[in-house]
Amino acid sequence: MRTTGCMFDFSGTVFRIGPCADWLRGALDEAGIEATDDEVAHWAARLEESGAQPGGTPPTGGRPEPAAPDWARRDLSAELHRRAYTAQSRATGLPWDVHDLLYERHMAPAAWRPYPDTAEVLGALRARGVRVAVVSNIGWDLRPVFAAHGLEDLVDAFVLSFEHGRQKPDPAIFLAACEELGVLPQETVMVGDDRRADGGAAALGCRVHFVDHLPADRRPDGLRGVLGLLG
Repeated sequence: MRTTGCMFDFSGTVFRIGPCADWLRGALDEAGIEATDDEVAHWAARLEESGAQPGGTPPTGGRPEPAAPDWARRDLSAELHRRAYTAQSRATGLPWDVHDLLYERHMAPAAWRPYPDTAEVLGALRARGVRVAVVSNIGWDLRPVFAAHGLEDLVDAFVLSFEHGRQKPDPAIFLAACEELGVLPQETVMVGDDRRADGGAAALGCRVHFVDHLPADRRPDGLRGVLGLLG
């Protein structure tokens, strides 16, 4: 079947946030707080383990209780997203009060790195006339990230959970993206790293292609397989 549309997840699919230690060090430097490299490494590992870095490693070993009430709904609004993630960082026992600063820093375009083949694949889709949407469970506007990296013009629509009040795997958010693109779900591929969330597109008849959620420098060509799916 001919492919007329392609939907991409954001974090872990076309972009990946930088290392957690860099994120923490940047916040400490901005706050004028001195810390040794060993201290930063220790607390970055705690933050990473708890899933406190948005776009980073998912929580391991259970989520800290303070964030639990908001965690499942965190992508439905900007307020819930901030509250859930700052609660995660507070629950680690981080000895510096930089929780809001950490949250602000994760939204900066410089915090994000495109995967090595992101521009190539998005450009190839544009050249083939395939309409592209970014469909993300997120609590803030990621358009500036694409703009800062020169990729905004390769995306036809941004469908973000906090703007729609729906989050993946709800089929409604994928349908909204198809409608914005003007394509049929049966002629659309959804590309993501989360089998549960991104796999929800299959309920509409979309084909689904999964990539590995890895740091950008460890996944040089994970997106290129998408081009082989085009009919």
